[in-house]
Amino acid sequence: MKYFVVLWRSILFYFLVTIMYRIMGKREIGELSMMDFTVSLFIAEMAAISIENYKTGIWLSLIPILILGGIQIILSHFSLKNKKLRDIIDGKPSIIIEQGIINLKEMKKQRYNLDDLLIQLRSQSIKSLQEVDYAILENNGKLSIFKKKDDLFHDYPLPIIIDGKIEEITLKRINKTKDWLNQSLKKNHVSLQDVFYGFYQKSQLYIIEKDKIK
Repeated sequence: MKYFVVLWRSILFYFLVTIMYRIMGKREIGELSMMDFTVSLFIAEMAAISIENYKTGIWLSLIPILILGGIQIILSHFSLKNKKLRDIIDGKPSIIIEQGIINLKEMKKQRYNLDDLLIQLRSQSIKSLQEVDYAILENNGKLSIFKKKDDLFHDYPLPIIIDGKIEEITLKRINKTKDWLNQSLKKNHVSLQDVFYGFYQKSQLYIIEKDKIK
C-alpha cells in the first residue's frame, strides 16, 4: 500500500510542479533571479517532503506550494509594471569593471571576490583583465563582458529608458546628460512617461512607446 501512495504522490507532484512552473512563466525554468531560485527551492523541497512522508496528509505540502506559487505570480505581475519593485525583488546589475578599472567597492558590496571574477572571465575565453572594457554582474549572477576591442557604444544597444525611468548609469557611460535626453525626446514628440523602452545604439536614440505595444 505504501508503494502505491508514494507512486501516486510522485505522479501528482510531478504534474503539479510542472503546471505551477508553467503558470509562473518561462523565466522560472530559464535564468533564475534570487527570488525565483528561493521559491523554486521551497516548492521542490515541499514536494520531496510530501513524497517521503507518505503517512502525513498531502494538504500539508499542497497548501504551501500553492501559496508560494500564488505569491510569486502576484509579485511578478506587479513588478512587471513597477521598476522600483523589480529592483527591490531582483536587485540591480552591478558594474564590476568600468573602462578597464575594477570596482572593488562594488565587488565587496556584492560579496564577489577576485576568484569569482577570474573564473567567469575564463569561462568566456578572456585570458586577461586587460582585455575587458566593461563587466556587468547581472541579477542572475552571470557576468556580461565587453572587450576593449568591441565597439560597445555603436554596436550594442544600451538601455537608457525602462518603463519611463531613466537609466543614469547608461547616460554616464555614453557621456550624455539628462538635458540631451530630454531634447531628444522632445524632437521625437514623446514624453518620458510614455516611453516603454529607449535604447542607444550607433549614436542614435531609439524609442518604443507604451501605446505601441500590446
